[in-house]
Amino acid sequence: MPPAFSFPQIPASSVSVNIGDPVDPQALEQAKAIVSSIKDADDKSKALLEKAKAFGDMQKEEESYVVPNKELKEAYENLPQTEREALDRIHARVLAFATAQRNSITDITIPIPGGSAGHRVTACTTAGCYAPGGRYPLPSSVIMTCVTARAAGCTFVVCSSPRPAPITLAAAYVSGCDTFVKVGGAQAIAAMAYGIPAAGSIPEIPRADVIVGPGNKWVTAAKSIVNGFCGIDMLAGPSEVLVICDKTANADVVAADLIAQAEHDVVARPLLVSDDQEMIDKVTEASKKRLETMPEPNRTTALTAFSTGFSVLCSDVPECVKVSDEIAPEHLEIQTEDAMNVGMSCKSYGGLFIGEDAAEVMGDYGAGPNHTLPTGGTGRYTGGLSVFNFLGIRTWMRIDDKKESQQMVNDTSVMARLEGLEGHARAADCRKIEK
Repeated sequence: MPPAFSFPQIPASSVSVNIGDPVDPQALEQAKAIVSSIKDADDKSKALLEKAKAFGDMQKEEESYVVPNKELKEAYENLPQTEREALDRIHARVLAFATAQRNSITDITIPIPGGSAGHRVTACTTAGCYAPGGRYPLPSSVIMTCVTARAAGCTFVVCSSPRPAPITLAAAYVSGCDTFVKVGGAQAIAAMAYGIPAAGSIPEIPRADVIVGPGNKWVTAAKSIVNGFCGIDMLAGPSEVLVICDKTANADVVAADLIAQAEHDVVARPLLVSDDQEMIDKVTEASKKRLETMPEPNRTTALTAFSTGFSVLCSDVPECVKVSDEIAPEHLEIQTEDAMNVGMSCKSYGGLFIGEDAAEVMGDYGAGPNHTLPTGGTGRYTGGLSVFNFLGIRTWMRIDDKKESQQMVNDTSVMARLEGLEGHARAADCRKIEK
């Protein structure tokens, strides 16, 4: 029997930021063993193959964990026309947004005393992109990660996902993936972080400079282990949606959006914040009614998630915004009067969806902005996946006129001696012009 419907209401005064450790301690210990078994193996390819089979990422009889590119193309070409065209359109919208992001930051040069300084914007060479492959295939995550890496300018893109469905392989083809690895979990993160040499007919998996993408607790734990050896996007926890609504909202639409997020996982968090008790009651009733017609296992999953979510009654919309900023939700929907201004007054969130028709699920499936977003309150200080995760801002300076640089040389000598770094001071002194 599924659990009874429950959607607690809590006072605004009891809401506090909830930045917990996204890394499960037990998963971390297990991930350490898996990562080490691949990183330290004499034959990394064999070790990866064994782990992939042991964890059910691929069939026992299969001998290669890399899907040939021709199979990616075949998967795309064999899709029904409606699915193929949907992939193409989603790809185009995500690419357009990511390209606009890339074009928003450029190289700069400014004058300094006696010369010039500036920065260059350059992409990392190899991107590792992870897409979950659990109960549901997530081709959207393939597009969100691989397309963004390509738009940033990465020259090589590796995508990894266990038990890939044809739609997942097709998404990798559309996204321009160079190598597709049908491996998941901590073993996939280890393979992309440390690289796997070519072995017989199995091509090399090059070491990734940055690894991105959502995953289960073992993926998150493994990303925390390799972070520093390579870059990562974020350590994401359970998914969240927070809807700010007032009396003008459509309660049934709000309920539908809460359920859409709740069906992700039993620990997902549907959150409702309103200045109108009648609206909270209507949304609660509409959610209960909608869940009665949901198929299994989605229904039971969502019912459990609702019991860990909550609603909050505020005195007015500005207080709703304050509560939302305290929570810093992954997804934030605004369904109020003057929704644009309300949305622009919010400071802490992963992705923002303004107005009744800007459904969060459309953000999930390729409106343009990325759906890989910060969770667990980390939206207070970071945003979602973007081309910037793959870019380095590298500064430079040069001196063309030694005479014009002398004041800067003198300032350097003074500051170095104030810090007790005589070697620094003397390195500056040898640039002085002798009088």
